[in-house]
Amino acid sequence: MTDYPLPQASWDDFTRLDIRVGTIVKAQPFPEARKPAYQLWIDFGPLGTKSSSAQITRLYQPETLIGKQVIAVVNFPPKKIAHFSSECLILGVMASGQEVILLQPERPVPNGLRIG
Repeated sequence: MTDYPLPQASWDDFTRLDIRVGTIVKAQPFPEARKPAYQLWIDFGPLGTKSSSAQITRLYQPETLIGKQVIAVVNFPPKKIAHFSSECLILGVMASGQEVILLQPERPVPNGLRIG
């Protein structure tokens, strides 16, 4: 990840991303992943439940993730990681080292709402 600005993106680039709010309903360790990760299932309301592999093991435990609202890109193609299909990309801030701090709405909102 770079610390300097990337090239400018157009408004059209941004609008092609479908970024939504969802609630984590299930979380478990993912020992088959090459880097430490969890398997997550996130409820996006009208979009249904999507799975994600997330490398967030340094700051989070599976049991503390249940019920947490997160922000995710839901229109990337599924990515196969070991035997698991990751259907969305949870967004977070890269802190010092490899720590990821999840992006969340500042108050509860309905699952599936679009960010934009």
